[in-house]
Amino acid sequence: MKKIILDENEIPKEWYNIQADLKTPLDPPLNPKTQKPIGPEDLKAIFPMGLIKQEVSQERYIPIPEEVREIYRIWRPSPLYRADRLEKALKTPAKIYFKWEGVSPPGSHKPNSAVPQVYYNMKEGIEKIATETGAGQWGSALAFATSIFNIKCRIYMVRCSYEQKPYRRVLMENWGAEVFSSPTNLTNVGREINRKDPNTSGSLGISISEAVEDAATHENTNYALGSVLNHVVLHQTVIGQEIKKQFELIDDYPDIVIGCVGGGSNFSGAAFPFVRDKIIGEKPDLRIVSVEPLACPTLTKGEYRYDFGDSVGLTPLLKMYTLGHSFVPAAIHAGGLRYHGDSPLLCKLTKDGYMEAVAYYQKEVFEAAELFSKTEGFVVAPEAAHAVKAAIDFALMCKKKNEKKTIVFANSGHGHFDLSAYDAYHNKEIKDYDHPDELIKKAMMELPNI
Repeated sequence: MKKIILDENEIPKEWYNIQADLKTPLDPPLNPKTQKPIGPEDLKAIFPMGLIKQEVSQERYIPIPEEVREIYRIWRPSPLYRADRLEKALKTPAKIYFKWEGVSPPGSHKPNSAVPQVYYNMKEGIEKIATETGAGQWGSALAFATSIFNIKCRIYMVRCSYEQKPYRRVLMENWGAEVFSSPTNLTNVGREINRKDPNTSGSLGISISEAVEDAATHENTNYALGSVLNHVVLHQTVIGQEIKKQFELIDDYPDIVIGCVGGGSNFSGAAFPFVRDKIIGEKPDLRIVSVEPLACPTLTKGEYRYDFGDSVGLTPLLKMYTLGHSFVPAAIHAGGLRYHGDSPLLCKLTKDGYMEAVAYYQKEVFEAAELFSKTEGFVVAPEAAHAVKAAIDFALMCKKKNEKKTIVFANSGHGHFDLSAYDAYHNKEIKDYDHPDELIKKAMMELPNI
């Protein structure tokens, strides 16, 4: 079967919370001044209590409000495809499947969390939300969600992506959002960074700092984050739960689960329901593989330490793999993967050995994406293309070893607003970046000593 689809009544009714199944608890976020664990009260200035409760919950399943499921029905359940033409092109005995999140109105997995985040803010009377966006997928999703719930939205878009992806900005503005190239002169953080480096390409860490400052200094404005935090990866587990149901329909189960990682929400959402099977011992041989750019090698070269989630130290300290909060990555086209840290839950599971990570140069990623589009027809975002590259590599390993493994990867979104990146690739203008170890060491010297 080429496409495996579910009926809309099979949209998950609950989000899966992997914290309930961890063998040891997650290290708590810390107050940067006292270095003591923070509590719900510390987060009330920028988050609604409905999300704060999810952030700290130890319950295995958390009900999805019917109002949220009703909006999910616009695009969920999303299809699972078998990439049989790609298999034939590779001449591999492996079966390759991909979960296609490009069917949502913003074109990615991001509204799986944007919709509930805006819903809980609306329920608590918040009138405006500030956020950051890298490649523009999260900004698009939040603009979409705030338009549905009639809430104002201000988006700080990483400068290099703002310039590389103008139509993402247009899409956000079409849904009523204000969009600014970050760093801006609207915040103290932005003004200071522009003073130090007027030519900075920006980073997610910088944009997060601006959005957090905006929310903290304006009454009735909250902050929304598109990845990393526990409640965000929680919302994304609708992806993995659907994948499991779809594999049940064809009486199969993956040997390898793959996804690209920037902050970790797309990969975690697809993988965590499968990680549970590994934790409880049902699938001990299952391989779960995250994929990142060599220009921003958080999981493969970073250190597992407490660090800030933003560039200037406005957020709580999070235990995660990090390249250092002062790190500014090269302006690669996979803007959504240019983040110095990762989800603490994803990092813990990687540290504990339930997951593994690989990293690639962007030229080979675009080469894989081009092969995928020529065989399967879908033009994917540069971020998702990292997962495509890994799936191809594992399928070729299966060919070499003559192994009939089942591979599934999270295909997080379409690349319709990334055609300038593909144009650069076709014109041989794409450059490879390998983040130097000495710069990582320098950034590590600025980390808090905990």
